[in-house]
Amino acid sequence: MNKSILNTKNQEFINKNLNSNLATLLLKKPSHLLADIKLIAAQIEAKKRCKKKLPTWFNAKNIYYANKLNIEQTSSEITAEYKSHIVSGKTLIDLTGGFGVDSFYFSKHIKQVTHCEIDEDLSNIVKHNYKQLQVNNMSCICENGIETLKSTNKTFDWIYIDPSRRDDLKGKVFLLKDCLPNVPKHLDLFFKRSKHIMIKTSPLLDITSGISELKHVKTIHAIAVNNEVKELLWVLDRGYHGHIKIETINLKKEANQPFGFLLSDEKLAKATYSQPLSYLYKPNAALLKAGAFNYLSEKLKAYKLHQHSHLYTSDVLVDFPGRSFKIEKVIPYNKKEFKSNLRLTKANVSTRNFPETVQQIRKKLSISDGGNDYLFFTTDCNNNKIIIHTQKT
Repeated sequence: MNKSILNTKNQEFINKNLNSNLATLLLKKPSHLLADIKLIAAQIEAKKRCKKKLPTWFNAKNIYYANKLNIEQTSSEITAEYKSHIVSGKTLIDLTGGFGVDSFYFSKHIKQVTHCEIDEDLSNIVKHNYKQLQVNNMSCICENGIETLKSTNKTFDWIYIDPSRRDDLKGKVFLLKDCLPNVPKHLDLFFKRSKHIMIKTSPLLDITSGISELKHVKTIHAIAVNNEVKELLWVLDRGYHGHIKIETINLKKEANQPFGFLLSDEKLAKATYSQPLSYLYKPNAALLKAGAFNYLSEKLKAYKLHQHSHLYTSDVLVDFPGRSFKIEKVIPYNKKEFKSNLRLTKANVSTRNFPETVQQIRKKLSISDGGNDYLFFTTDCNNNKIIIHTQKT
C-alpha cells in the first residue's frame, strides 16, 4: 500500500480523470503528482469499476482501491447487504476477507467482526478504508483465516468463507474440494469454532454436488441481480439433519422477486401440463438455478408447456417470480405460417427446449431485435414446435 496515493493532489487528479483515456494519461506522466502515474492509473481504473458495484466506496473520500482482480472478485454491495440479513449475534469471523465488502455489511448486524486476509497489502488497504467508512467494530488480521481458527480457542456466532475458485494448475474450479481453502476438509474445525457457517460459492456449482460435499446444510440461497445469478450461499448449522430449504431471490430496482421451497417439496411435487392459455411466464434466473420446476407449477397453479421447456401458462394472471406476458397468438413453427399469421419484422426472440438458436431463427425469418413484441420458440406438451407471440403484461 503506497500511502502517497492518498495525497490531496493525487486524489484530486484521480477524481478529475475518471473519464479520461488511461493510455493518454500514462504517456503524459504529469510532473505534479506525488506517486507513479502507473499506480494512479490503476487507482482510476479500479475506482471506475466501483461506481455501480460499490457506490459506498466510490462516493467516500480517500478510499484506497485494490487491484482490478480483487474488485472483480469481491461481492457487490447489493449481494453483501442481502447476506448480512441472514446473520445475527455478537461475533463473526470472515476467513477470506478480500476487499472487505461482505465484512462491512456484516458489521451492521454483528457486534464484532474479524476480517482475515493473508495478503498484507490488501489487509492494510481494508483497514485504512474501514477508518474512512467509520467502521468501529471491525478487527483486521493479516493471516490465513484457517490458521487463525486453528490457533485460537475463541468461538464465534458465525464463520463466513468465500473460497477462491482459482487453482494454479486447473485455472477456474467449481468443486468445493478444489477451491482454496478446501472447505469440506476443514468442516470439523469450522464446527468446533462455530455453530453457524455461511459459504459463498460460484453460481456454477451444482447444488446436488455441493450438498454431497458438505454436511448439516440447512439453507441454500440462490441470489440473482437483474436476472443474472451472482452467487450461491450455503448456510450450515452444526447438528442439523432436517429438510434443506432453498431460498431464491432476484434483486431488482423495481421489486425483488423472492421464492422459497424445500428440496423435498420439489421431489414430491407433480407438474401439470397444458397448451398455451392466456398468459405465459418465464422463471427468473435464480429459480432456474434452484430447479423448482414442478413445485412452481403446483404452488402457483400454473401449467408447464413441456417437461423440459420451463415455461408456464395460465388463464388467470398470477404473481409469478419471473417475467409475465400476455399471449396474443400461438402458431406452428414454420416460415409460411410465420409470414402469413404474424408478419413481424422486429421482435424480442427467446428459445426454450428448441432445436434452433436465436441467431438461426432471426436469419431464417428475417427478424431484427427489439420492439414491444416477444416471440417464444418452444416445444409444447404434445412435442410440437410452436411460436408464442406475446407482449409484456
